[in-house]
Amino acid sequence: MRKRLTAILVSGGAAAAIGLGTTAALASSINATWTVSPGGSITSSGSGQVKDSTTGTTAKCTSISLNGTLKSGSGLSGTGLGSVTSASFSGCTIGTIGVNVAVHGLPWSLNALKYNSTSGVTTGNVKGIDLVATTTGCSATLDGTAAGANNGVTGITYTNSTGKIKLTSGSGANLHSWGVVGCFGLVNNGDVQKASGTLTVTPMQKISSP
Repeated sequence: MRKRLTAILVSGGAAAAIGLGTTAALASSINATWTVSPGGSITSSGSGQVKDSTTGTTAKCTSISLNGTLKSGSGLSGTGLGSVTSASFSGCTIGTIGVNVAVHGLPWSLNALKYNSTSGVTTGNVKGIDLVATTTGCSATLDGTAAGANNGVTGITYTNSTGKIKLTSGSGANLHSWGVVGCFGLVNNGDVQKASGTLTVTPMQKISSP
């Protein structure tokens, strides 16, 4: 009887320890409060692309410029930590076809999710993306759930030591091609589009949590 009781207590303690460990891991997976310095008006420039997961077609822009703001101070929520208020995309192609890109859905929301204190890297996303690419014989929208929904999401990381944003296909990314007309089979309605690219933020920011 004593052996059985001891076994129950030990197994119960182990389960509790595992449960506490799991809870702690979940709690640390999304940071609650954030510190940003200096914050304020920011610009970011660089290049980027999306790759069609079905056809393998790459749509790229050699020059991307995003302007916006970041909140400043400490104790900030990661949701809506900043916003993109204007954006331009030039030198853009779908495959080998040159296209013009129109920006919709502004302002886009900048959101911080996780912080790695060792590397100084913040993981987050940009929400609200709606881009329309047009050229002779081809038009397509890059968005989330539908053309004109203004709910496209791309994952991002920001590194304090370099001041660079990288575009990723993680952190809730949901970019798809919609409203496709023509385009010679390079992209199709509903195709998943995975983003990549690098932009440099000016002035350089320090973002951390807590």
